Amino acid sequence: MKERILIGLACLICLAACGNKKQAGGPPEGRHFPSAVVPIMMEEPRERMDWLVQHFWDRFTAPDSLYLCDSLHINGVERGELEKQMGFFATLQQQVPPEKGSKAMERMFSGMEGFQLAHPSGNLFEEVNALVAKYFYDPNSPVRSEQLYLPYARLMAGSNLVSAPEKQRYEWEARTCALNLPGTPATDFAFIDTEGRRRTLYGIKAQLTLLIFGNPDCKACREIQQSIQESESLSRAIASGQLKVVDIYIDQDIDLWKKRRESYPKTWINGYDPDFTIRTDLLYNIRALPSLYLLDADKTVLLKDCTPDRLFASLGL
Repeated sequence: MKERILIGLACLICLAACGNKKQAGGPPEGRHFPSAVVPIMMEEPRERMDWLVQHFWDRFTAPDSLYLCDSLHINGVERGELEKQMGFFATLQQQVPPEKGSKAMERMFSGMEGFQLAHPSGNLFEEVNALVAKYFYDPNSPVRSEQLYLPYARLMAGSNLVSAPEKQRYEWEARTCALNLPGTPATDFAFIDTEGRRRTLYGIKAQLTLLIFGNPDCKACREIQQSIQESESLSRAIASGQLKVVDIYIDQDIDLWKKRRESYPKTWINGYDPDFTIRTDLLYNIRALPSLYLLDADKTVLLKDCTPDRLFASLGL
């Protein structure tokens, strides 16, 4: 540890800014990701996990630890290694309550911003921000969470390090992430079912409702359908009426839906949005299909745009 500190001090002397200058007689200095070290006095697993998530980025973003920043390194850490750490951080976030996760996102942002203000020529703020978007906001990320991305987007929208056009984008992302958050009432809407009847989401009575926004020609949608049908536990819950599956088509080619409607399970409630209001009025932020929501008996959101794995884990499968 002492040797690493001495190397870091030597690097500070040699580097006037975060760049690709070399130490005398040696290559530019890099380092492994400086992992957070949980205090020894913390013994309870939950307490240790909470602390780790909160302080995950502290040592990496500390303003007094300046390391190489170039096309391959972000504050001394190779890009590939830093991305693995972001993936690890996103996975850990799933082990803590959402309010603690949000605080961890805010703390990470504060560290990023503080480092960048101290070292304007560095690339930490830009590069870490790209990884946050990739892991927490990209609809294809298996660890995505709009609930966790929301506080981060709000901070980005208010940061002086962000350009005016980017601020507008982050304001939009924050607005859409705030729609139908877990713990809030799901937005009601009308749809036409396979029998031609006009129904509403809130008119469906069940202890649990699995709301799916999908498309009959969507491969991932068909895979979800197959997984649900192959689950004995879910099949029993559906047969008993404890769980209702509501699959809604939100695109404009209604003829396509009508041609494919027989492909849906008969035990599901299937329909389409006749007025196209779900997307045009932004009732739900649907960025990719399928989009899965789990609702309780009162139509309170339990899971928002969750992955199949997270859905099945929540249902105890």
